[in-house]
Amino acid sequence: MREVVIDTETTGLSHKNGDRIIEVGCVELINHVATNNFLQFYCKVDKEISESAQKITGITNSFLSDKKNFSEHCEGFLKFIGKDPLIIHNADFDIGFINSELLFIGKPVITNPVVDTVSLARKVLNTRVANLDYLCRRFKVDLSERDLHGALLDSRLLAEVYLELKGGKQFSMNLSKDNKIKTNQNSKKDTNNKKITIFEASEKDVALHKKTVSEIKEAVWKKYNY
Repeated sequence: MREVVIDTETTGLSHKNGDRIIEVGCVELINHVATNNFLQFYCKVDKEISESAQKITGITNSFLSDKKNFSEHCEGFLKFIGKDPLIIHNADFDIGFINSELLFIGKPVITNPVVDTVSLARKVLNTRVANLDYLCRRFKVDLSERDLHGALLDSRLLAEVYLELKGGKQFSMNLSKDNKIKTNQNSKKDTNNKKITIFEASEKDVALHKKTVSEIKEAVWKKYNY
């Protein structure tokens, strides 16, 4: 099961007021666990980054001056997310900005299924406080590298939080086992048309087996007349 965690950093808080995306981070999940497949890029913008955004992200307009525009990253971004479900913290914010950028360059908005981890956390934990820092502390996710907000780093942190909200590592392992079972079942189907070699036990092997079985004390099959 593939999902994609997404986070964005922006020039300000409102795309309706002309604020733009300055960084995008995406992390691939398989069975709710982050893989080594990710996407991250910065975007040059013609909008002044607010002081508060600069303090939070450390990103400046000068830093972005030699970066590509969102339009130049768009194809790779859309290919990466495909039609898979998106995992986003405060989804309305990020989806609003992403769709604003797409409309700005004449592209259709994304219609992927979305899981908002703010709503999920409030439901699972029965809490009103659901910011990413709080959830990381609650689930003991390492925040030592988070001096500044970054789209890729926050996506990776959110991936760990999301796993915990879905039931933790044991839950993910069970999903993996289910996939292996399905794979094994498919493998058995594939062997239906293959030549099967049958090995028959010799009389000596059968006699030795019976002797060994008879020496087992309190055998279960004897107790229940199997």
